[in-house]
Amino acid sequence: MLNRLLPVAALLALAAFSWSGSDYYTGLAIKLMIYAIFALSLQLLVGGAGLVSLGHAAFFGIGAYAAALLSPESEAASLWLLLPAAVLAAAAYAAVTGALALRTRGVYFIMVTLAFSQMAYYVFHDTDIGGGSDGIYLYFRPELSLGGWLPFDLGNARSFYFFVLAWLAAAWGFLALLRRSPFGAALAGIRINEQRMRAAGYSTYPYKLAAYVIGAALASIAGFLFALKDGFVTPELLAWEQSGLVLLMVILGGMGSLGGAVLGTVALVLLQELFQSQALMGDYARHWHLPLGIAIIALVALLPNGLAGLPAQLRRRRTARAASAPDAAAASLKPAPARLPIQGEHHV
Repeated sequence: MLNRLLPVAALLALAAFSWSGSDYYTGLAIKLMIYAIFALSLQLLVGGAGLVSLGHAAFFGIGAYAAALLSPESEAASLWLLLPAAVLAAAAYAAVTGALALRTRGVYFIMVTLAFSQMAYYVFHDTDIGGGSDGIYLYFRPELSLGGWLPFDLGNARSFYFFVLAWLAAAWGFLALLRRSPFGAALAGIRINEQRMRAAGYSTYPYKLAAYVIGAALASIAGFLFALKDGFVTPELLAWEQSGLVLLMVILGGMGSLGGAVLGTVALVLLQELFQSQALMGDYARHWHLPLGIAIIALVALLPNGLAGLPAQLRRRRTARAASAPDAAAASLKPAPARLPIQGEHHV
């Protein structure tokens, strides 16, 4: 019951936070929610099917570039056309590259996904398709029009905040249902023992490819929202550092749960903001990578199951202490063994 109430409470808290009145903190919350969707999309692969990918940023960047490239410079585009186009572009690239990458396993799969991601990166970085290394601007946020009626304006900061929050809730709900479905059970079986799943009669390749494409589609939505947030897209969104960042979010939070991906996102983004803050860190903010790296190493070493596994880790320690306490008390009550006289010892 608690596991179901916590996501609802978190969504309500985020909804209430939109009235905080601070543009900086609401902008930070939007960034957290977008990266949480991105991390959830990778969690489907890593925590769901055991597919560790270093190329997931390609789909994030494709979604962002689709939003910028397909938007006219003189007027707002229709969201009904723009968002499906971004998702289809990323899903198509995932279907082609995933069909090849999933022929490999382990470290070879990691390297192949990295190679495909770098291919997409250099297409946007070294050509004029998306403005080259300078990137491209998005001048108007798209409109969600229903027969000429605008239910809300994405150009409004609060409306956009709730739009991103709705997508985070939708991504969480969709993945939660997927985990409980037969498809999710099959992915869990593949993660635990793919050979046994094959022996049971499952063709694992289509399941992995479907998960790969679904994860790419969700990542493209996060990239699409990121482009709408900043109004600017650069090739760095597709770089391997971005893939490593989101993978670190999943690992830091805990690969076994959806909540872990969100917790890892919050922890990593807030640590970045903390160590980059001139007000808090002073001149050391210029070297923020060093304390961030130390903090990540410490968290991974102290929390082997991630932030989501911290309550279970504390319960195990408490249980171990409770079990050892009676043994220690019983040992202290035992009578001391009789002392044998030493040969040659004289007593008065």
